[in-house]
Amino acid sequence: MLPLCDFTSHRKKKGMYWQKDLETMTASQLEAYQLQKLKETISRAGQSPYYGALFKKKGLSATSLNAVENIGLFPMTTKEDLRGNFPYGFLAMPLDNTIRLHCSSGTTGNPTVIFHNRHDLDSWANLVARSLFAAGARPTDVFQNICGYGLFTGGLGFQYGAECLGALTIPAGAGNSKRQIQLMQNFGTTVVHAIPSYLTRLHTFFEEMGIDIARDTSLRLLVIGAEPHTEAQRQRIQELFGIKAFNSFGLSEMNGPGVAFECEHQTGLHLWEDAFLAEIVNPDSLEPVAEGEVGELVMTTLDRQAMPLIRYRTRDLTRFLPGDCPCGRTHRRIDRITGRTDDMFIVKGCNIFPMQVEKILMNFPEIGHDYLIVLETINGVDEMLIKVEVSRNWFAGELDALENLRRRIVDEVRDEVLLTPQVKLVEPGALPKQEGKAVRVQDLRKSEGA
Repeated sequence: MLPLCDFTSHRKKKGMYWQKDLETMTASQLEAYQLQKLKETISRAGQSPYYGALFKKKGLSATSLNAVENIGLFPMTTKEDLRGNFPYGFLAMPLDNTIRLHCSSGTTGNPTVIFHNRHDLDSWANLVARSLFAAGARPTDVFQNICGYGLFTGGLGFQYGAECLGALTIPAGAGNSKRQIQLMQNFGTTVVHAIPSYLTRLHTFFEEMGIDIARDTSLRLLVIGAEPHTEAQRQRIQELFGIKAFNSFGLSEMNGPGVAFECEHQTGLHLWEDAFLAEIVNPDSLEPVAEGEVGELVMTTLDRQAMPLIRYRTRDLTRFLPGDCPCGRTHRRIDRITGRTDDMFIVKGCNIFPMQVEKILMNFPEIGHDYLIVLETINGVDEMLIKVEVSRNWFAGELDALENLRRRIVDEVRDEVLLTPQVKLVEPGALPKQEGKAVRVQDLRKSEGA
C-alpha cells in the first residue's frame, strides 16, 4: 500500500476532493467510522502511564464505548495534565518507535510535548494536504511557507503538507520581508502561508519597493492562521493583496495545522471528523452547549498512535455552524475562533477579549497594521491603554483630525467592552514587531503585584 503522502500518488490529482470517500461520508457512516477509531484510540491511550492509571482508577476502557456519545464518560485532559506528566507520561508506545516531537516554549513551566511516529506524521501531512486542496491549492502551485521552522508546528506542518499535495514548496521561514518578495518573483509563488499580522506588515514592503502584486507577482491564494484574528482583519488582508485569504485552524496538541480549514466557499472551517472527535462545552460547567451556541472546543485524536489525547480542553471558543456547505463535504464546520478562555482579561469588572478590540480597530481605514493593549495599575486603579499605529498619511495630517479619530476609537471601544479606554495614536512602525505570533496584550499589573 502506498503511504498517505506518496508524492507520485497525488501529483495529478484533480476534481473537488482530496479523499472523497472520507470527506463526503453520510452521518451514519461517519459515526460508525468514528466509533471504530475511538475504540482504537482509547486502547492505545491506555498504554501510556497517565491514561493507563486514570482508566484503571475510573474503571474505563474501550469496552465502555457503545456509541460516540459515550466519550463523555471519560475525564477531560488539560494543558496542566500534560505539563504535570512531562516529558513521557502521555507516550503510548516505546520511545524508539517515535521519530519527532514538537513542544511549546515552556515559558510558564514545563513545555507541552507531543510525540509522533511515522504513521502520525504521514496522517498529519495528509490532513494538511487535504486542507490546502479544499481551499483551492493544487499540485501545480508554488507554495511559499513564511513561517518559523523548528519546535513550532506551523513550519514543518505546512512544509510536509504542501509536499504531500505535490506543490513545489519554498521553506522560506519567517521574516526578511524583501527576501520573501524576491522569492515570490523569482519562482512564481502562487500560494503563501503566513500569520495575519505578518502579512499586513509584508504589504508595506510591496509598497516601498513599488511592486504591484497583481501585475508583478503570480500570487493567487493566501493561507492564514496560528494567531487569533477577526473577520475584519482577514477582509483587510484580502483587500491589501487583492486575493482570497483562507482561515486555518490547528493546535500543537492536535498535531498543529490541518485540524480544520476553509474550503473555497469560505463558509466556516471544515473540521476533519475522521481524525478528530470534537465537542463544544460550557467552559465553566463543562456541559455540552446547545447546537450553534459558542463554547470551548474539546477534542479527541482519532488517528494518532504515539500520543493520543482524550477530550483535550483547547481553551478555544467557537461554535458548530448549522446547515450544509455548498462544497458537498459533510464533516461539521466550526466558526472562526472568537477568542480563548485564557486570553480574557478583567479591567474594572469588565470581561474583555483582545479580539473585541481588534474588531473595532479594523473598521477604521485610518489605522495602520498594529496595535497593543497595555494594562497597568495607576494610583491603585486598573486602566486599559490602547496604542494604535496610524497610517502614514493620517499621522502626518492635521492635529484636529487625529484627535477626532482618537475620540471615535475611544467611543466605539467603550460601546463594545463597556469600559472607557485610554487611546494613544502612534506613528507607523512605532510598536515592537515579532517574528512569530503578534503580542497584542501587555499586562503590567502582574509585575506591580496586582
